[in-house]
Amino acid sequence: MDDTLKNKLLFQWKNASAVMEDAETKAADTYCRGYIDFLNAVKTEREAVREAVIMAEKHGFVPRQSGAGFAPGDKVYLNHRGKALILCVAGKRPLGEGLSIAAAHVDSPRLDLKQRPLYEEAGVAFFDTHYYGMVKAYQWTGIPLALHGYVVLKNGQGLNICIGEERGDPVLLIADLLPHLAKKQMEGPAKDMVKAEDLDVIAGLRFCPGESGAGAVKLNILRLLYEKYGVTEGDLISAELSVVPAFPARDLGLDSSMVGGYGQDDKVCAYPALTALFSLEEPPEYTACVVLADEEEASSLGVTGMQSCFFENFIRDIAREKTPAALHHSLCISADVNTAFYHLYADVFDPRGDARLNHGVVLFRYWGRGGKDNTNEASAETIAALRKILDDAGVLWQTGEGGRVDAGGCGTLSQFITSLDIPTVDLGVPVLSMHSPFEATAKADVYMAHRAFTAFFKRV
Repeated sequence: MDDTLKNKLLFQWKNASAVMEDAETKAADTYCRGYIDFLNAVKTEREAVREAVIMAEKHGFVPRQSGAGFAPGDKVYLNHRGKALILCVAGKRPLGEGLSIAAAHVDSPRLDLKQRPLYEEAGVAFFDTHYYGMVKAYQWTGIPLALHGYVVLKNGQGLNICIGEERGDPVLLIADLLPHLAKKQMEGPAKDMVKAEDLDVIAGLRFCPGESGAGAVKLNILRLLYEKYGVTEGDLISAELSVVPAFPARDLGLDSSMVGGYGQDDKVCAYPALTALFSLEEPPEYTACVVLADEEEASSLGVTGMQSCFFENFIRDIAREKTPAALHHSLCISADVNTAFYHLYADVFDPRGDARLNHGVVLFRYWGRGGKDNTNEASAETIAALRKILDDAGVLWQTGEGGRVDAGGCGTLSQFITSLDIPTVDLGVPVLSMHSPFEATAKADVYMAHRAFTAFFKRV
């Protein structure tokens, strides 16, 4: 078979290192400097929304006023309860002809403090936690941790909390069992190595000044929180406080070809969606929209998750009587990550179908549990439309399966967006070590995500 026929008939995965010119590789490196800065600023969904609003306002976006007009070129955003965000650039075509929507989530697996988290045992103060999202408990021991979150006092005042990120800040720790005494622990299944109920964070050892005996260490921690933030133990009940890795995102690999850091699922898709929207220099043909949702790692429930109606209400506000047509004729990319093939765990991967690092963004028609349960399967028409957009723009892309059949499974935002009669397909960046405290992505793939979303917003 000659090369012409091969190129015509075969679908070939392409390694970015083999096909990207030096200038484009440098562009990817430059682009990812901003991405790394973003990762380091947004370890929780509230922080992601705050940072995205700052970025949006620098690019001319203004808060959406309900009932106001919406003319071509208008740039608006809706900050939904501080934990979800919608940004829109009004297009040239009437809203009844549909929108181009990219929907990502900005929550990530973490450890949340319980409602009454602080306790003292054997002269040590601890924060008791409840994990959020799918985690391997043992991965959270023996690493530096930071405390992030938001507290609302009874008078309604909101306070942002962040301890462990600045130079000179103390960090926190979940202690592990030393290997010398871990024979029984190491012989058990991995899921029982560290029990979820034992993910308690060491908060301190010192007595409160003027106090001694039982409770003096707990009181000292409360004193420190009160002196810095004005927070009492009762205020912790109305708090969203999370423990996250304290180390920063940074270049990964001796060749600096990758990004390593916490929370890349799914901020590695949220950031390119934002930058693509901000790159539009003139009104697009179709209204371009980015949705940053909360609670995806916990089934998208709650008022800031995609199972609520906040996005539909936004469309009703801007499209009004054209809402059914606007939804029906829209096209959505569910911008979420996919797992990257790793040869050392080949028994759970599909070697012919799973995505690879450094081979571009991943297009996946479905991703669910056995029998394609709990998934949206994009239609052939939707896939074909996106293929054309990517190919016409010269975007490097591949397909992904998310592992062998019945090896596991997961879900994305797409199943909830399709419930609004919006054709939706999953497209995102492959991630290695997903849901761990330090995930890995290829810079080329992150950059291709930016290019893919840009091409999508510019579709005609």
